[in-house]
Amino acid sequence: MAGLLETIAVPRAAAGAALPSLSPVAGRRSSVKFSVFNGLKIQSTRSSVSFSSFTKSVPRRGGRIVCEAQDTAVLVPGVNDQSWETLVIGSKLPVLVEFWAPWCGPCRMIHPVIDELSQEFADKFKFFKVNTDESPGIATRYGIRSIPTVMIFKDGEKKDTVIGAVPKTSLTACIEKFL
Repeated sequence: MAGLLETIAVPRAAAGAALPSLSPVAGRRSSVKFSVFNGLKIQSTRSSVSFSSFTKSVPRRGGRIVCEAQDTAVLVPGVNDQSWETLVIGSKLPVLVEFWAPWCGPCRMIHPVIDELSQEFADKFKFFKVNTDESPGIATRYGIRSIPTVMIFKDGEKKDTVIGAVPKTSLTACIEKFL
Protein backbone atom coordinates (compact mmCIF):
# COMPACT_ATOMS: atom_id res chain seq x y z
CA MET A 1 0.00 0.00 0.00
CA ALA A 2 2.82 2.42 0.85
CA GLY A 3 4.39 1.87 -2.54
CA LEU A 4 1.12 2.75 -4.23
CA LEU A 5 0.66 5.95 -2.23
CA GLU A 6 4.14 7.15 -3.11
CA THR A 7 3.29 7.15 -6.81
CA ILE A 8 0.06 9.14 -6.56
CA ALA A 9 0.53 12.78 -7.45
CA VAL A 10 -2.09 15.30 -6.40
CA PRO A 11 -1.97 18.54 -8.40
CA ARG A 12 -1.99 21.69 -6.34
CA ALA A 13 -3.70 24.92 -7.29
CA ALA A 14 -1.51 27.98 -7.40
CA ALA A 15 -1.92 30.33 -4.44
CA GLY A 16 -4.66 32.84 -5.12
CA ALA A 17 -5.83 30.95 -8.21
CA ALA A 18 -9.48 31.10 -9.12
CA LEU A 19 -11.06 27.65 -9.18
CA PRO A 20 -14.44 26.82 -10.69
CA SER A 21 -17.11 25.94 -8.18
CA LEU A 22 -19.91 23.49 -8.62
CA SER A 23 -23.12 25.31 -9.31
CA PRO A 24 -26.58 23.76 -8.96
CA VAL A 25 -27.68 25.60 -12.07
CA ALA A 26 -26.44 23.89 -15.25
CA GLY A 27 -24.21 26.01 -17.41
CA ARG A 28 -23.40 28.57 -14.72
CA ARG A 29 -19.92 28.75 -13.29
CA SER A 30 -18.58 31.00 -10.65
CA SER A 31 -15.08 31.21 -9.31
CA VAL A 32 -13.72 31.43 -5.81
CA LYS A 33 -10.52 33.22 -4.97
CA PHE A 34 -8.56 31.63 -2.17
CA SER A 35 -6.39 33.73 0.10
CA VAL A 36 -2.64 33.31 0.10
CA PHE A 37 -1.13 31.62 3.15
CA ASN A 38 2.45 32.57 3.97
CA GLY A 39 3.02 30.52 7.11
CA LEU A 40 4.14 26.90 6.75
CA LYS A 41 5.85 25.84 3.53
CA ILE A 42 7.25 22.59 2.24
CA GLN A 43 10.88 23.20 1.46
CA SER A 44 12.25 20.85 -1.14
CA THR A 45 15.61 19.33 -0.51
CA ARG A 46 18.18 19.10 -3.26
CA SER A 47 20.90 16.53 -3.87
CA SER A 48 23.91 16.68 -6.12
CA VAL A 49 24.22 13.95 -8.72
CA SER A 50 27.67 13.49 -10.20
CA PHE A 51 28.35 11.98 -13.56
CA SER A 52 31.74 11.73 -15.20
CA SER A 53 31.10 14.82 -17.33
CA PHE A 54 28.98 17.07 -15.06
CA THR A 55 27.43 17.60 -11.64
CA LYS A 56 23.78 18.55 -11.38
CA SER A 57 21.60 19.54 -8.43
CA VAL A 58 18.28 17.72 -8.60
CA PRO A 59 15.25 17.88 -6.31
CA ARG A 60 15.00 14.95 -3.93
CA ARG A 61 11.74 13.23 -3.18
CA GLY A 62 10.03 14.67 -0.11
CA GLY A 63 11.06 17.73 1.80
CA ARG A 64 10.72 19.32 5.15
CA ILE A 65 8.10 21.64 6.54
CA VAL A 66 9.46 25.01 7.59
CA CYS A 67 7.79 28.01 9.17
CA GLU A 68 8.26 31.18 7.19
CA ALA A 69 6.23 33.30 9.58
CA GLN A 70 7.73 36.59 10.61
CA ASP A 71 9.78 36.75 13.75
CA THR A 72 7.26 37.59 16.44
CA ALA A 73 7.27 40.19 19.18
CA VAL A 74 10.25 42.11 17.86
CA LEU A 75 8.97 45.61 18.62
CA VAL A 76 7.93 45.05 22.24
CA PRO A 77 10.86 44.54 24.60
CA GLY A 78 10.92 41.78 27.15
CA VAL A 79 10.92 42.25 30.89
CA ASN A 80 12.13 39.71 33.47
CA ASP A 81 12.26 39.25 37.25
CA GLN A 82 15.20 41.66 37.60
CA SER A 83 13.75 44.50 35.50
CA TRP A 84 10.07 44.15 36.46
CA GLU A 85 10.06 46.64 39.33
CA THR A 86 11.81 49.45 37.48
CA LEU A 87 10.20 49.05 34.05
CA VAL A 88 6.61 48.16 34.97
CA ILE A 89 5.86 49.02 38.60
CA GLY A 90 7.97 52.19 38.62
CA SER A 91 6.72 53.55 35.29
CA LYS A 92 5.18 57.02 35.15
CA LEU A 93 3.10 56.00 32.11
CA PRO A 94 0.49 53.22 32.06
CA VAL A 95 2.02 49.88 31.02
CA LEU A 96 0.59 47.06 28.93
CA VAL A 97 2.26 43.71 29.66
CA GLU A 98 1.76 40.62 27.52
CA PHE A 99 2.38 37.29 29.25
CA TRP A 100 3.38 34.69 26.66
CA ALA A 101 5.49 31.61 25.90
CA PRO A 102 7.32 30.57 22.72
CA TRP A 103 5.32 27.33 22.35
CA CYS A 104 1.94 29.12 22.55
CA GLY A 105 0.20 29.46 19.16
CA PRO A 106 -2.35 32.11 20.23
CA CYS A 107 0.52 34.12 21.72
CA ARG A 108 2.18 34.25 18.32
CA MET A 109 -1.12 35.40 16.82
CA ILE A 110 -1.42 38.33 19.21
CA HIS A 111 2.24 39.50 18.94
CA PRO A 112 1.65 41.55 15.74
CA VAL A 113 -1.39 43.20 17.35
CA ILE A 114 0.62 44.19 20.41
CA ASP A 115 3.41 45.46 18.11
CA GLU A 116 0.93 47.67 16.21
CA LEU A 117 -0.54 49.04 19.43
CA SER A 118 2.94 49.80 20.77
CA GLN A 119 3.54 52.01 17.75
CA GLU A 120 0.13 53.70 17.89
CA PHE A 121 0.30 54.52 21.61
CA ALA A 122 4.08 54.92 21.93
CA ASP A 123 3.91 58.36 23.58
CA LYS A 124 1.04 57.49 25.96
CA PHE A 125 1.74 53.90 27.05
CA LYS A 126 4.67 51.57 27.63
CA PHE A 127 4.57 48.02 26.28
CA PHE A 128 6.43 44.98 27.55
CA LYS A 129 6.25 41.21 27.27
CA VAL A 130 6.99 38.53 29.85
CA ASN A 131 8.02 35.05 28.79
CA THR A 132 6.30 32.94 31.46
CA ASP A 133 8.78 30.09 30.95
CA GLU A 134 11.74 32.37 31.73
CA SER A 135 10.05 34.44 34.48
CA PRO A 136 7.58 32.16 36.27
CA GLY A 137 7.78 34.27 39.44
CA ILE A 138 6.03 37.23 37.82
CA ALA A 139 3.38 34.97 36.30
CA THR A 140 2.73 33.33 39.67
CA ARG A 141 2.58 36.68 41.49
CA TYR A 142 -0.21 37.89 39.18
CA GLY A 143 -2.08 34.57 38.96
CA ILE A 144 -1.44 33.89 35.27
CA ARG A 145 -3.15 30.59 34.52
CA SER A 146 -3.68 30.98 30.78
CA ILE A 147 -1.65 32.63 28.05
CA PRO A 148 -1.73 34.92 26.26
CA THR A 149 -2.77 37.24 29.05
CA VAL A 150 -2.53 41.01 28.71
CA MET A 151 -2.47 43.16 31.85
CA ILE A 152 -2.53 46.91 32.20
CA PHE A 153 -0.69 48.56 35.08
CA LYS A 154 -1.06 52.16 36.16
CA ASP A 155 0.79 53.79 39.05
CA GLY A 156 2.30 50.41 39.94
CA GLU A 157 -1.05 48.63 40.31
CA LYS A 158 -2.77 46.08 38.11
CA LYS A 159 -5.84 47.76 36.62
CA ASP A 160 -7.19 45.42 33.92
CA THR A 161 -6.69 41.95 32.47
CA VAL A 162 -7.55 40.45 29.08
CA ILE A 163 -7.13 36.71 28.56
CA GLY A 164 -6.71 35.09 25.15
CA ALA A 165 -5.93 36.20 21.62
CA VAL A 166 -8.50 38.96 21.29
CA PRO A 167 -9.05 41.38 18.39
CA LYS A 168 -7.13 44.63 18.20
CA THR A 169 -10.33 46.62 18.82
CA SER A 170 -10.79 44.96 22.21
CA LEU A 171 -7.25 45.79 23.29
CA THR A 172 -7.54 49.33 21.94
CA ALA A 173 -10.70 49.90 23.98
CA CYS A 174 -8.95 48.54 27.05
CA ILE A 175 -5.97 50.87 26.55
CA GLU A 176 -8.16 53.92 25.95
CA LYS A 177 -9.82 53.48 29.36
CA PHE A 178 -6.51 54.41 30.98
CA LEU A 179 -5.41 57.38 28.90
